[in-house]
Amino acid sequence: MSSVIRAFSAVHVCRLTELSERQLSYWDRTRFFSPSYASENRRSAFSRVYSFEDLIGLRVIAILRKRIPLQTLRRTAEDLSKYHERPWSGLVLYVAGKKVYFKEPQGDQIRKAGSPQIVFPLSLDRVAEDMSAKANALRNRRAEQIGQIERNRNVVHNAWVVASTRIPTKTVWRYYQAGFDAAAIIRDYPLLTDVDVSEAIAHEQALARKAG
Repeated sequence: MSSVIRAFSAVHVCRLTELSERQLSYWDRTRFFSPSYASENRRSAFSRVYSFEDLIGLRVIAILRKRIPLQTLRRTAEDLSKYHERPWSGLVLYVAGKKVYFKEPQGDQIRKAGSPQIVFPLSLDRVAEDMSAKANALRNRRAEQIGQIERNRNVVHNAWVVASTRIPTKTVWRYYQAGFDAAAIIRDYPLLTDVDVSEAIAHEQALARKAG
């Protein structure tokens, strides 16, 4: 397997990044972006040698230049340099309009360049995991709640439900009348136990007798 080229002349960089030698020379002279390896006397393009990280950084700048003015990128570079020696290739960057945001090297915080403003990323995977854990916690009913029937005006319109669930006893009763046994009912309502099903049916039978 061939190894990645680690050093590039200005000529090669121009071909790969779509930047001009004039831009590279000017950016080096004004210290906006200098090559990793260069002689003190930079009289020719071959006196400047760029690393692979330089190449990545210059390509990033070339892409950003299509959206953001160079003066803005200069100010951005000054701020990003506080967080990384080679910020254009060493930081994870985000662009919104003409604003550049970056992920701090330590932690998950995303910061707006040139501003103390911090954007906190919202990971949908983490939210989903959290909701899944909390949903599973609902299954952990206390022992004294098993087989109990309760009524609360804020739960299912004040209907009788199996304790610590929102499952109406009337629903269990309808399943029973339709010929479903306890195992089949529990498959559709995993929060329930055999005792819950029996008590719900008994409760509905008692209500029917009173009504009759």
